[in-house]
Amino acid sequence: MSAARPSAQTSARDFWQPSHNPWLVALTVTLATFMEVLDTSIANVALPHIAGGLAASADEATWVLTSYLVSNGIVLPVSGWVSGLIGRKRFYMLCVALFTLSSFLCGLAPTLPLLIVFRTLQGAGGGGLQPSEQSILADTFSPAKFGMAFAVYGMAVVLAPAIGPTLGGWITDSFNWRWIFFINVPVGIVSLLLSYRMIEDPPYLKRQVTANRAKFKMDYLGLSLITLGLGCLQIVLDKGQEEDWFGSHLIIVLTVITVAALVAFVIFEWRSENPVVDLRLFRSYTFAIGNGMMFFLGVTLYGTTVLLPLFLQELMGYTAELSGMVLSPGAVIIIALLPLVGALVSRTDARWLILFGLLLSAVAMYHMTNLNLDINFKTAMLWRCYQTAGLAFLFIPINTMCYVGVPREKSREVSSLINLCRNIGGSVGISMAITVVDRRSQFHQDRLISNATVFDPAFRARLNDQTRSLFHSGLSRHDAAAQTYARLYSEIHAQASALSYIDTIWVFTVIFVLMIPFVFLMQKSDPRKSAAIH
Repeated sequence: MSAARPSAQTSARDFWQPSHNPWLVALTVTLATFMEVLDTSIANVALPHIAGGLAASADEATWVLTSYLVSNGIVLPVSGWVSGLIGRKRFYMLCVALFTLSSFLCGLAPTLPLLIVFRTLQGAGGGGLQPSEQSILADTFSPAKFGMAFAVYGMAVVLAPAIGPTLGGWITDSFNWRWIFFINVPVGIVSLLLSYRMIEDPPYLKRQVTANRAKFKMDYLGLSLITLGLGCLQIVLDKGQEEDWFGSHLIIVLTVITVAALVAFVIFEWRSENPVVDLRLFRSYTFAIGNGMMFFLGVTLYGTTVLLPLFLQELMGYTAELSGMVLSPGAVIIIALLPLVGALVSRTDARWLILFGLLLSAVAMYHMTNLNLDINFKTAMLWRCYQTAGLAFLFIPINTMCYVGVPREKSREVSSLINLCRNIGGSVGISMAITVVDRRSQFHQDRLISNATVFDPAFRARLNDQTRSLFHSGLSRHDAAAQTYARLYSEIHAQASALSYIDTIWVFTVIFVLMIPFVFLMQKSDPRKSAAIH
């Protein structure tokens, strides 16, 4: 019996090959993505310098971060829709050009309002880079090579946030805060030139673009709802703790707007014939679970990246650069493991790699609950290495599973939603880590102080010993008693803070454990059959 002749669509999907070496294409698109992801964290440590240089307060300067996250988050989910109208290569190059130009303008900004405007443009340009790269890789490589392709992409997405604070601190201290933006310019120009030569749209996508233009109808309502909903959500997550969450009228109003806009968006887009975001993809359990896992991966990746340096700087007295160096070996671990994980994804069911990654991450976080004020640099560094080892076994397999059973013509929408889930998860993770640390620190401090009374023999003995020691060193009894109470309060505050960090680590540990059962609900992936992926 002769084999059935492939349809035109199948032929375009399964037999198209790019003109250039796929790995050169992968490196080309990874260059801009690395630059963009780096910018989400590199500006954090430069905020005090930016505020001082532009005569602004510290609170005003935080809008430099918020404006980027808001515009970035809005563009992410609609990038697949836009590239389907103007072509993916054209859209990608437009994003690179906008990101590069706005980076240059950020470096030149003479006032804070102008810097915020340029950062908004920069975030809009950067928002389309990650999903575009991922869909380009999905079309450039055969399903059997997805693992290795996503390993290259993963190095950019996972490595950049880890080295961002360290690099930003070094640039700011050695040169000027404006150079954290200027360094994007030469990289952007090189990326633009390489993209023009290396990237091409496959035939099926060109036909799709032609068809989309012929039947194009602007979805004004869907676009407005997702812009409003995601914009307000990012502001709530970024400013929530600073504004005391629901103790703030602003946060309450923005939360109501967020919920109303996003619920209306889901209802409207689910029924729309030409939606801005194809939410029907979530009918697939594997796709829905994969995106949920990617959301929580963002929560833990960004949350732990903030948590450990914050502990080291606030309680251990580390500088920003030294605390960044604690994270650097973890980045090396990721670079070393991602190619291995990519090769394993091409040979085995990705679900088992996800299961291993979740177990390893849970054990690593549980081990980190031994956190205390006596840890040294080596211990903190090893803890970070354990964490990143588990995360390396999650990023590529989860990405791969999200494409299982999804037609290739939907790869743009898939990549947009994956990156949106991870980025929102990252914002939630950072906000959650800071909030839990702050609230639990107050809880533990109240509890410790309630037990530190003169009716407790051990506390009274320590109080008397320290007061007597200070008195014999030359202080008056009044000053000796005052300094003793001040020192004891400082110790209690430090211990309460350390306990709050441990509580936050427990939250991340539980998240990893709770994700484990969902692995068994996902569809089996067979890397030997392209049909299993597309």
